[in-house]
Amino acid sequence: MSSKKKANRHLETETETILESISDGVFTVDHEWRIMSFNRAAEDITGILRDEAIGRYCWEVFRSNMCERDCALKKTMKEGKSFISTATYIINRDKIRIPITVSTSVLKDLNGNILGGVETFRDHSLVEELRKELTSRYQVGDMVSSSEGLRKIFAILPQVAESFSTVLIQGETGTGKELLARAIHNLSPRKDKPFFAINCGALPDTLLESELFGYKKGAFTHAEKDKPGHFALAQGGTIFLDEIGDTSPAFQVKLLRVLEEQEYMPLGGLKKEKSDTRIIAATNRDLVDMVENGEFRRDLYYRINVVRLFLPPLRERMEDIPLLVDRFILKMNRIRGKSVNGLSQHVLEILMAHDYPGNIRELENIIEHAFILCSEGEIQARHLPGAFSESTQHIKETPTNNPVKDAEKNLLITTLKDHRFNRNAAAKALGINKSTLYRKMKKLGIPLPENDGRSVRN
Repeated sequence: MSSKKKANRHLETETETILESISDGVFTVDHEWRIMSFNRAAEDITGILRDEAIGRYCWEVFRSNMCERDCALKKTMKEGKSFISTATYIINRDKIRIPITVSTSVLKDLNGNILGGVETFRDHSLVEELRKELTSRYQVGDMVSSSEGLRKIFAILPQVAESFSTVLIQGETGTGKELLARAIHNLSPRKDKPFFAINCGALPDTLLESELFGYKKGAFTHAEKDKPGHFALAQGGTIFLDEIGDTSPAFQVKLLRVLEEQEYMPLGGLKKEKSDTRIIAATNRDLVDMVENGEFRRDLYYRINVVRLFLPPLRERMEDIPLLVDRFILKMNRIRGKSVNGLSQHVLEILMAHDYPGNIRELENIIEHAFILCSEGEIQARHLPGAFSESTQHIKETPTNNPVKDAEKNLLITTLKDHRFNRNAAAKALGINKSTLYRKMKKLGIPLPENDGRSVRN
């Protein structure tokens, strides 16, 4: 045997030893997508022996969501370039879903001829379990939060759910009031009974009464048969009355009667019917001010305000943004069959700088928009909504070629970012008044953001 052949054989043996020693799964396929090699780690992760895997189509072995669309190995074979750390999952021999990241490249021989493709994959089950364990500490139902305010609510929620008292949830639009109401219901003894949610502000009195109390045949034109309302359908369960502050005084009187007497009268009815439902009310308005101004009945306010929970706006719990983004990405990957694995650092900085007048709902819409333009890998700034990215990238750290000005400019920019562009707070932190901050920003070419970080909009 020639020295060249001996060297090649030695290299092959050495390569095989390395592949058998590493903890990442490695396999290769030919041009027909049949598996040619399958290392020990691939056996351990999939639960499939090498002899069973070799010769089979790769999708028969891995049964990954990536096999159906956006296959990284297929892209590599087609485009001739590598893909690194694409998130996906496989189904192992025991039909258990295994989260993995994969990297792919073209397989070539020593002469540069393309033989097929090679893929390495890493089992992230432990990482996923740790992530779930960490997340579960900050999760109740479909709500996640690591903020102090929400964690205090989470801590008392089991006791609140266990009682039969009326609950009032206050918070701006988009903060998750219905999610909190559902969490209370699902933790309560009523969890196996119906949960109905109705937006009181979206319906006029007549329709609202019809929806809640139902009606009898002949109560009005086209009422050709009896129709039960939510109070009848939710017997033993929970009714969530959203935007209760938008109801009329006349309706408030009828609702108060139901809460006090546990009875209601269907439209066109001749006798009252019993009600065994728990009421959870919510509003984005200040009911105390409304009571003082005569816009909301004082007696009803005290009747629904037995337990009051306040959901802070997202701008007051910015530490929740990474948790919420992770939840939205997992949800949309599952729904849309994509392989997005997170945000770029720059995008995270942009999202942390925004003040979210639309709260959590706005953040979810931003991520949903990004999913339209991004199918895999990290979400980049170019994937964000146009107007959003323009309004949040207004500050650019460009050098002025003057060391003193550069230092001052960087200090102002850093302070503004630290205080989410709240100019009052930034000026206070710098020990200067607001007008001085404006003057310095103008002098150094730092444009004013579209919205001050202290803005509060409903």
